[in-house]
Amino acid sequence: MLFDDSYKTIVDHTEGFFKDRGSKFISHAYPVKTEKDVKEILTQLRKDYYDARHHCYSYILNPDKSAYRINDDGEPSSSAGKPIHGQLLSYDLTNTLVVVIRYFGGTKLGIPGLINAYREATRDALDKAKIVTLTVNEYFEIEYEYPLMGNVMRIIKDENLEQINTQFEISCKIEIRVRKNDYPKIEEAFGKIHGVRLKHLRTK
Repeated sequence: MLFDDSYKTIVDHTEGFFKDRGSKFISHAYPVKTEKDVKEILTQLRKDYYDARHHCYSYILNPDKSAYRINDDGEPSSSAGKPIHGQLLSYDLTNTLVVVIRYFGGTKLGIPGLINAYREATRDALDKAKIVTLTVNEYFEIEYEYPLMGNVMRIIKDENLEQINTQFEISCKIEIRVRKNDYPKIEEAFGKIHGVRLKHLRTK
């Protein structure tokens, strides 16, 4: 089975809010790409909301959702980070961080009340977010001598390939971007032309 080479994420930072029996739950959703991004945002939020009792969060990273973390930040186990994480999964998101900041209102909400509050605060932020579907792409360079130009360009035209950079001299180079799942087919097509050299550059 092919790896799914598309994924959903959010475009911009959004905020949400939920209140229950005096406790305020302020949610922030962010697009992120690395754990470094997450740490920087958490550091800033702890400065901005220095007087809040809890900064609970969850994030999912990478197109295949291979990295994630759940943090209850002092709330009872699985009552905060897990419902936040559940909403990220429900919206099918990755490269996304949600932090929910709680100001205690004096009345304990109990585990069910906390789960509901963190879930609803997260949902409010994600409902306001613009969600986009992105693709995982392979970038590669093809190098060939000028007489092979016609053969190379025929494949580029037939496969509707996107050219990023071109260098047309005696020895020609073209950088191309294709969706990850299309790459093996394209690699095979160019491989059939004697004298064409393929160099994989990066996956992004």
